[in-house]
Amino acid sequence: MHVLRIEHQVVDYDRWKGAFDADPIDRKGSGVRRYRVERSVEDPDLVLIDLEFDSADDAAAMHEKLRVLWAGPAAALLRGPTARVLQHVESTEV
Repeated sequence: MHVLRIEHQVVDYDRWKGAFDADPIDRKGSGVRRYRVERSVEDPDLVLIDLEFDSADDAAAMHEKLRVLWAGPAAALLRGPTARVLQHVESTEV
């Protein structure tokens, strides 16, 4: 499994979440198997998103879609977006 880890500050969480839920980049059609949204306890405007994919190529393609989105309409809702493709190596429950 591969993960596209996204991190950015939001100007207004509720407005950002509405835009995220509207799914302007077609997560399902782009190969996202599941996703997780997290907020920092210390800074609730810091949002982290993990998008899970079957392949690194699908994750990289989504990263390109995000770059276009960030340069366009999303620029008004967030600051300092970063993303990287990760390979899931291990998880366990204790």
